[in-house]
Amino acid sequence: MGISTIANAALIVVDFQNDFCPGGTLAVPHGDEILPAIQDLIDQFTQSGRPVAMTQDFHPPHHVSFQEQGGPWPPHCVQGTVGCDLHPDLKVPMTAAHFYKGFSDRIDAYSGFEGRLADQQQGITDTDLESWLRGQAADTVYIVGLATDYCVRATALDALARSFDTRVISNAVRGVNVSWGDSDRALAELKKAGARVEPWIPTA
Repeated sequence: MGISTIANAALIVVDFQNDFCPGGTLAVPHGDEILPAIQDLIDQFTQSGRPVAMTQDFHPPHHVSFQEQGGPWPPHCVQGTVGCDLHPDLKVPMTAAHFYKGFSDRIDAYSGFEGRLADQQQGITDTDLESWLRGQAADTVYIVGLATDYCVRATALDALARSFDTRVISNAVRGVNVSWGDSDRALAELKKAGARVEPWIPTA
């Protein structure tokens, strides 16, 4: 499967952040093991001149999703902390676009399509992921990252709802599995909704 043959593809890397990897405050079991496949996809897209979008939780200290505020999760990906940063071993190209989500106290956001483009000069802008993808002439999206049963699922469902040809890379996602089998159920739901769920074979 070669990216260069798909003229209008874009890659969406969902929340591959320290707090979602082993050692983080909301770690996905074995979440860091998908790094080689993600990196290979990033490299393939970049070398082929195709767009790469990185989504990140970017929560204030008292975000609505945190347990102390009545939410389901421990504090994670808090703005200005190491846990909010992308995994340090991930090599992100300068050309990648970064979309922050969940940056308001009272608004939760699982899907990357709820995020907004972050600009070094302007901060968080009004540009959402869909409009950015349209501007890149992308009609196909490859989705990887964390976690399968939450933010990957939500991002893929939103991509389908917006009529993108949606491909979830099965060996480049991992799930939280709060209940046993959540990840498998999420992938089955995505298939039923019209997504292609398929593995990526990293290049040698």
